[in-house]
Amino acid sequence: MTFTTRFAPSPTGPLHLGHAFSALTAHDMAIASGGTFHLRIDDIDQSRSRPAWEAQIFDDLHWLGLTWPEPILRQSERLPLYRKALSRLWQMGLLYPCACTRADIRAAASAPQEGACLHGPDGLIYPGTCRPATPPTGAMPEDSALRLDMAGALARLPAPPDFTETGLGPNGESGLITSANMARTVGDVVLARRDMAASYHLSVVVDDADQQITHVIRGQDLFEATQIHVLLQDLLGLPRPLYHHHRLIRDETGKRLAKRDDARAIATYRAEGATPADIRRMIGL
Repeated sequence: MTFTTRFAPSPTGPLHLGHAFSALTAHDMAIASGGTFHLRIDDIDQSRSRPAWEAQIFDDLHWLGLTWPEPILRQSERLPLYRKALSRLWQMGLLYPCACTRADIRAAASAPQEGACLHGPDGLIYPGTCRPATPPTGAMPEDSALRLDMAGALARLPAPPDFTETGLGPNGESGLITSANMARTVGDVVLARRDMAASYHLSVVVDDADQQITHVIRGQDLFEATQIHVLLQDLLGLPRPLYHHHRLIRDETGKRLAKRDDARAIATYRAEGATPADIRRMIGL
């Protein structure tokens, strides 16, 4: 089987060793199978994306020896496609507008109901404050955050969503993973924000389907979000890739690397004279 993989960084800061590990893993798995590796730019958040960081992404990845088909896919150029997917979910009666702020959600979570699950893949689980008793009608609002009615979405499916994990989840999960109780453990996730046409969850499943990605290779920090993605794939009739979550690159204290950690940026190592082979050794490849 040939693999079609992708690496989809956000141009909001420098790539670090963790990005190198993910990109190289996706690239190597695709090439070893005789398949294709895609670079995709996750620039849907235009308030934080910068052309200089995008140029640095290209430069660092080329320096590492990675190549990909051109032209690349940029999320900022695909907003109508995300809106179309949202409109389909709206017409199914599965979305509703939400005016709650993060402070509102924190306040509601400060007095949880007995047995409630506080945290999910997106942080604090939404308490359902704006969820209507019946699905909203009329035109889908253009300037409002939109949440997925998780209970309603699950009721649309003949069985709970599942996916095949070929790597390892954070707790050693592998094989066929079935998600249950998502209404309680995930909640009504945001699929569109006021300042963005779509959330990561929606855009990533639309893009993976359009690029015919067969294997999604990414860090274990996104393992829990996968159940959201396969749910959306089922609702939208999109194909299901295989998933391969890999270990995270951490600092000496065990903390996962972040973009603000410039000391471990690929560009910093390059400036200090490191070679691509040195980077591979540093990350265990």
